[in-house]
Order: sequence, then C-alpha cells, then structure tokens
Amino acid sequence: MKKNYNYVDGIIVPVPKKNLAAYKKMAKIMGKIWIEHGAIDYVECMGDDVEAGKVTSFPQSVKLKKGEVVFFSWVTYKSKGDRDKVMKKVMTDPRLEKFMTTQQMPFDGMRMFWGGFKPVVKY
Repeated sequence: MKKNYNYVDGIIVPVPKKNLAAYKKMAKIMGKIWIEHGAIDYVECMGDDVEAGKVTSFPQSVKLKKGEVVFFSWVTYKSKGDRDKVMKKVMTDPRLEKFMTTQQMPFDGMRMFWGGFKPVVKY
C-alpha cells in the first residue's frame, strides 16, 4: 500500500559501534514518539555500503571516525505544515525531554545534521 506523504525530514548521524545497542534503543523510543504525534513513517538505516569518497560522501559529511558507522534516517509527514505541528508536539513530549536530559546521547550530536525536503518524484 502506498503511503501518502508530501514532506520528509532527513537525518545523518555518526554512531560509535560500541553504542549501537543504545542507539537502537533510543531510535525505537524516538520512532514511537514521532508516530504517536502524527508522523507517517520513521526509519533508521545503518550504513552498509558507504565508502569514503574523493570529494564527498556520507562518511565525510559527519567526519566519521574509526569505530563509527553512519546512520541515514527519515521521517515522513502529510505536509510541511503537518510536520511543523508534529515537531512542536515531539519537542514538548516529556519522554523526549526526559531522554535528552537524563541519558547520555549514544552519538556525537555536533556532527549530526538534518533538513526538511519536498518530494519531487514519488512512485
């Protein structure tokens, strides 16, 4: 079944391999929060075939260090307006706040980046 989405948030993050279990646990919590607040999909993908490039690449984009793996993740929404509403709810969700303030992040948030995208071709 085709899902109807018209806006996507994309996220790239470096994760130390020693923290994979903690990252996956965090991602499950985050995904649940996003979906409960109205996101259509929440997907976390671990790099499998992401060689460093000569000019640019996923590993270079996050200054990937030895012992780390890059994650590419996305969240889909009905529209940009819907995304803004979902994000407002997510950012004030006490589970997210508790997680962010009481647990050590399993990755270097300073090398994480994200952005919102409008799909131009969908099949």
